[in-house]
Amino acid sequence: MARLASIILYCLTQLNGERTIYSIFHLLNGKKSSQTIQDAHLFSLKNFFGVYEPLTRESFEDIIQMMQESEWIYNCGEQRFLPTPTGKSFLGNHPLPKYLNGWDHHSFTTQFWERLSFFIQVTSNLVFQESRYIPIQKNKHVHQWLKSVLREVRVPRKEMGTIVYSELVECFDEAHDIDPSLLVFRLTGFQQIGLTASQTAKRLQLDYHDYHIGFINILHYLIRNINEKANRFTVLAYLMQDLMQENELTFSSRKTQKLLNQGYSPEMIANHRHLKLSTIEDHFVEFALNVKDFSIDTFVDTELQTKILEISKHSATKKLKLIREKVPAATYFQIRLVLAKYGDR
Repeated sequence: MARLASIILYCLTQLNGERTIYSIFHLLNGKKSSQTIQDAHLFSLKNFFGVYEPLTRESFEDIIQMMQESEWIYNCGEQRFLPTPTGKSFLGNHPLPKYLNGWDHHSFTTQFWERLSFFIQVTSNLVFQESRYIPIQKNKHVHQWLKSVLREVRVPRKEMGTIVYSELVECFDEAHDIDPSLLVFRLTGFQQIGLTASQTAKRLQLDYHDYHIGFINILHYLIRNINEKANRFTVLAYLMQDLMQENELTFSSRKTQKLLNQGYSPEMIANHRHLKLSTIEDHFVEFALNVKDFSIDTFVDTELQTKILEISKHSATKKLKLIREKVPAATYFQIRLVLAKYGDR
């Protein structure tokens, strides 16, 4: 499981013993908690956010156990781990998947795959004028999307398959560090049923965890390349229709933001919404991370912001307790706001 092990080793290197091993599990799962979202930013791990949502806690613990037995990592106490020299050497010899971009793409990666796989199936059958087949995707929204695309695209239906094929080949030809077979074996077409993820992994003699990471890496490559070169991949560009968007705040955070814009203080919002103040503070940290024009100056004066950033930089730490010990004038909330706004710069 070289790909997944490399990601875990890299995350441990970035965390530097400041978070437990389960922070990586939550990161890979794409857990939308304030802590996980903030960690993704603070430790420059956004690319791995949500890239392995199906990973179970049991499987993750088995992987960590294997990595310990292989002497790639060691326990430095309180469920915190660090890479050993052997682990660092392994990481150096096994580059990270190049195209993963979980932070920007995780929310619609599955939808992109559903569209792509269904698009291929339909265009393949159009070439052979076959209308009797079982749709590979059951998602009615994907069906509605494809009907809309077939009405909109200015290409004769009989030629659609040829154009889609040529655009995919051209798209893949631009990347020499990925293996298209991880995706191609799963495609369904005319009189051809695609393999499942497990079957493809077995066919390619890959560990399942590595297969999953490789598959997501390919999807993220396609998403990026098609989006950046939509004028070249004119038919594949329809796959991106309405998918690319700014990361949205959680539903609860948007309610808090609305009250903030009406002039409510954090304490007033907590009372109004019957929530704990700590929950509202989590929402403010989310604003600092995701809302470009959100200013924290109202909550932390600029001099205190500078002190917090200097201590974090010189001490090479993101631990709130350690920073507060050296800047006692700052509250934990203020430290979190500053790190959220500027900590990854």
